[in-house]
Amino acid sequence: MKTVIKQLTEAFGPSGYETEVTDLIKTIVEAHVDEVKTDVLGNLIAIKKGAQGGRKVMLAAHTDEIGLVVTFIDDQGFLRFASVGGVGLAPLVGNRVRFAGGAIGVIYQEKGAWKDLTMDKLYIDIGAETKEEAQKMVRVGEFGIFHREFTDLGNRLVAKGMDDRIGCVVAIEALKKIQNPKNTLYFVFTTQEEVGLRGAKTAAYGVDPDLGIALDVTLTGDTPEASRMEVSLGKGAAIKVKDSSLIVHPKVKDLLVELAGERKIPYQMEVLERGGTDAGAIHLTKVGVPSGAISIPTRYVHSPSEMVDVRDVQACVDLVIALADKDLTGIC
Repeated sequence: MKTVIKQLTEAFGPSGYETEVTDLIKTIVEAHVDEVKTDVLGNLIAIKKGAQGGRKVMLAAHTDEIGLVVTFIDDQGFLRFASVGGVGLAPLVGNRVRFAGGAIGVIYQEKGAWKDLTMDKLYIDIGAETKEEAQKMVRVGEFGIFHREFTDLGNRLVAKGMDDRIGCVVAIEALKKIQNPKNTLYFVFTTQEEVGLRGAKTAAYGVDPDLGIALDVTLTGDTPEASRMEVSLGKGAAIKVKDSSLIVHPKVKDLLVELAGERKIPYQMEVLERGGTDAGAIHLTKVGVPSGAISIPTRYVHSPSEMVDVRDVQACVDLVIALADKDLTGIC
């Protein structure tokens, strides 16, 4: 599992430019599913057919990561940029960014007090000495991502892009183990989640599922003086109750809790005060879809060094496997 996590987190895939990630996932999953297809927005859809009379379950994990886009190049070759997705100021200063063409730069700030820092006071130094030299390396409109390597700390793993490549890993590991499921499973590796759940909206319309489950990261409350939240690393899968985009259907929440209890899968309940997942788009599809989320507890979300616990990841995999064979009569 760690090998796949390293491959996916180190891949290039800001919102709208996820092809490197989806191509990699396709090579991993195509031998384990009945059908693989890509839709117009780039969502990769891997289907495992279920028994007659089973339900259609959409399991969504997004492939995109937060990033930056170049907006201006000055005469000295420094780049100005805008955020792609929820990029905060604190993780930027002093960090490196990598562009699709391979150029790497350092993000730094103009002079001034930290309290007055805004995005327009930051720039990227790619080592160019003139605008012309810079333009040979990076063009206006080019997207970039944090440049950080995967690090294995034992049970704890650190990388950029855990949000939500780790959800993709949960889907991959589950689909590899599921054999002859009762329900037809649509593992959808979605695009452009970080900029408005866009891939999930169109994919859910096409799939038209009976049940929707997002596989995504969630915050934790287990670091020094963290916001109070009853989610910690190492305590199991997080079963969502609500977030900014979704109040989980009570039957879906109860189903996931029941399955975790039956299979002795460690779990914790997640109430996320801000943020959302693809389930926010799925549950509003057509006439509505009962939806929920299985979340991977993650520290330092939307930073270049997001941390997960491999035991929580395995618990999420086990919960997806349990759901695949569940009789969903009365749920959807």
